Amino acid sequence: MRLRLSIHILVTLFGLILAGLLGWYAAKAWVFPYTPSGDFDGEKALQYVQYQTSLGPRTPGSQAHEQVVKWIRDELASAGWQAEVQEAARMGHPIQNVVARRSDQPPQIILAAHYDSRLAADRDPDPGKRSAAVPGANDGASGVAVLLELARALSGDSLPVWLVFFDAEDNGDLPGWDWLLGSRAFVTALDQKPGAAIILDMIGDADLNIYFEKNSDARIAAQIWAQAARLGYGEAFIPVPKYSILDDHIPFIQAGIPAVDIIDFDYPYWHTTADTADKVSAGSLQAVGETLLAWISEQER
Repeated sequence: MRLRLSIHILVTLFGLILAGLLGWYAAKAWVFPYTPSGDFDGEKALQYVQYQTSLGPRTPGSQAHEQVVKWIRDELASAGWQAEVQEAARMGHPIQNVVARRSDQPPQIILAAHYDSRLAADRDPDPGKRSAAVPGANDGASGVAVLLELARALSGDSLPVWLVFFDAEDNGDLPGWDWLLGSRAFVTALDQKPGAAIILDMIGDADLNIYFEKNSDARIAAQIWAQAARLGYGEAFIPVPKYSILDDHIPFIQAGIPAVDIIDFDYPYWHTTADTADKVSAGSLQAVGETLLAWISEQER
């Protein structure tokens, strides 16, 4: 009797635990469903991620790097944007930033992301893979994907917005390289200061947790996070400072331009060979893209 009772209790407890775990998972999945706003399409953005990773790692000097620059320009042109390649050189490396605008008006807002991927997966748990290039699905392709979908969603009569795709961001701490080469070259050449620069980096993680980045402009960050909360994405945009990050917003801040880094740095596949497209979700891309689209609309009022 005692044995049967113990088994019954164990089975009951196991069922309760399983039900609780399933409920938690369902709740997490419900937070970021794929529900396109009608203006921004997270599924389309996910397809952009998948295409980029199908080219292979977009490391500087590679064929995939050349292909992705042409593809970004073609996608922008098809959405009605004027796109040009800003060429520069840093530390002996050629830089190709893609800069897109709809008119010759000075930018009021710059939205930017890096498109390159890292030459070495030096954080991979497998030492044998640490010399391989990073696929860069979340770290690179996700930000590019949101910018390209925003290019389609932003109306032609909206605020003067520039979309900038930075090269050579992601090879710091490797011999002969440093971080942020593309954004530093861009800001150095910038003669028209915007009111805000927003950087998107690693924003496609299916388990999205975007905290305040400590170097970012607090006023603009508060606006964006509040907008996310109004749209129902408050569990993804967490209004608590957590990290100080060296990212593409730093050159803007150093030039006196208010800038915000939107980044989920709690990404376990960062700088590993497992940073692949299956780690990225349409729901997360939707949350970020829809939030930014709504925030830009607020600035027009």
